[in-house]
Amino acid sequence: MINRILKLSLLFSFLFFISLNDQAWSQNKDLAKPENFAPAADGSDVPKRYRKSVGMDSKLAHDELLAENMYPSAIECGRCHPKVFTEWASSNHAYASISPMFHKFEQAVNDLTSGTIGSFCVRCHQQVGTQRGESRELPLWERSDVAREGITCITCHRVSASFGKVNGERHINPGSVYQPVYNSGQAKNLNKVLENAEQYKVALNDDMEGQPIHGGSIVNDQISQSEFCVSCHQVAVNIGIALEVVWAQYRDSPALDQGITCQDCHMGKVPGEAKGYAKFPIAIVNGRIVGDPNRRHSNHAFYGPGYPIAHPGLFPFNPRSLHWSIKDWLHFDYRAGWGKPEFEDLLENKKIDMPDFPEVWAKRKDRERARYVIVQNEALLEDKRIDRLAVMENGSRLDGPYIDGKKPRLGKDFKFRYRVTNVDLGHNLPSGSLGAQPEIWLNVVLVDPDGKNIWESGYVDSHGDMADLHSLDYAAGKIKHDDQLFNLQTKFLTLNIKGTDREMYLPVNFDIDQLPMLRSAGVPTTVLNHPPGARMEGRSIPPLGYRDAKYKVPGKLLQKPGKYTLQARLRSRAEPIYFMKFVGSTQEMEQRINDWMLDFHSYAVSFEIE
Repeated sequence: MINRILKLSLLFSFLFFISLNDQAWSQNKDLAKPENFAPAADGSDVPKRYRKSVGMDSKLAHDELLAENMYPSAIECGRCHPKVFTEWASSNHAYASISPMFHKFEQAVNDLTSGTIGSFCVRCHQQVGTQRGESRELPLWERSDVAREGITCITCHRVSASFGKVNGERHINPGSVYQPVYNSGQAKNLNKVLENAEQYKVALNDDMEGQPIHGGSIVNDQISQSEFCVSCHQVAVNIGIALEVVWAQYRDSPALDQGITCQDCHMGKVPGEAKGYAKFPIAIVNGRIVGDPNRRHSNHAFYGPGYPIAHPGLFPFNPRSLHWSIKDWLHFDYRAGWGKPEFEDLLENKKIDMPDFPEVWAKRKDRERARYVIVQNEALLEDKRIDRLAVMENGSRLDGPYIDGKKPRLGKDFKFRYRVTNVDLGHNLPSGSLGAQPEIWLNVVLVDPDGKNIWESGYVDSHGDMADLHSLDYAAGKIKHDDQLFNLQTKFLTLNIKGTDREMYLPVNFDIDQLPMLRSAGVPTTVLNHPPGARMEGRSIPPLGYRDAKYKVPGKLLQKPGKYTLQARLRSRAEPIYFMKFVGSTQEMEQRINDWMLDFHSYAVSFEIE
């Protein structure tokens, strides 16, 4: 198996030297495999305009080159680390800057604070751009190309300080690609390459011919410790409410007691579980394997429950996609089938009407080239979907139904329960950002002997939202409130002028604020343990804990003798649609978020009622 993997890796350089003509783009399916996704060793698959901005073109004026090349692109790293690059390219780290939902939410938060929150959000999501002095409000297409890479290689491997509990803050050490990186080991194999630069065809500076390479590795012990993740994964917003809480949960978890690190679960060989690491060479330099092929490999997919909703031409991060601008991609209708052989043949034979193509997509060959990129990206996205399912199922368990009272009888109320257990050692279920997301709820259906759905809890409205107080269809009177809903989503609670607290998707009291705004507390939140007027109602399940979902089916629904079936499944989604609408999401964003809705632990149990 190891030999087969190594042979595939050695094919990287050869495959990427293949001319990307029309036939290759549209017919060579082998080139769309994820293992052939990383950038070519010579950068030949990177467009010239992008190569200049990441310092890959030495013909730039010296001062301009120096300024741009202080923050090397992941493309530079991917030429020697193709496996790491491919994993990272579809990770949530690579997605941090691209995410359309992040941009919508970040703008909403800044509007609610009248801009006083400043660069708080982007300094984690777009660290390179922030450190380069790019304005917070700059759209992606006006930012530097490296900034769009989000949490890129240098965001971790050019950090030398220990930031610990600092709230959303870290600092990249600027430097060209030739400067050392920071890692957990001594990099003895790297020293061998540096000492034999001509043999490995690498360049140690701009005066040498060959593939640029970093000139050493400096040990940073914290990069392999959980504390390295804290500054961006334990974050409180300006009013004092924690938005990211994974570190606080981990700090009180069995995983910490057992010495299990964040890296063990999120970068190991099994998604979400500390079951060791995969094996792979540390680098492949110009087709030559460096070091032990059975070396421990840290997976840079960074397993987690998150998922992307961006245009599949823009994400995963694909060097070939850079041949077009972000605006060009946003005008490429991938859902309509542009670039697919069947669509293009019908169009060419005039069997369908000619769409009003933007100029950049007017030619068939350009649409086919773009479709090729999307095919590559969709292959990686499918792998990400599988990993996400593994994370959710490895971290939870659904048991039941349990019937604690009398067995079900015709015409009598039927009571039963399911038990949801968090088997994850490190985090609550769900974990991550609180408030508006993430969502995990239980969907249970009772089917009668005729196959008719006679009762359900956990159903969704026409937008895909649960039928709780925030459902737009419930508010419009189109559906009934789900009184028995089992939902693990944490909510904000805000004060009203009268009555009890009100559930909200943001810690803003819309009932009494003439100008809704996230206001900093006048009293330290450590005194009240929560900001005045707002608090959180946590519903997540702690590690190794459980919660029972109790249900009652009215007896009037049980009228026919025979076999009844209870169907159950846990459902997960990153964002509720009502919140997406609040921050100004597009219809495409809402469709993508529902496309990625995940069902897990699905099963059915049948029983007789005489």
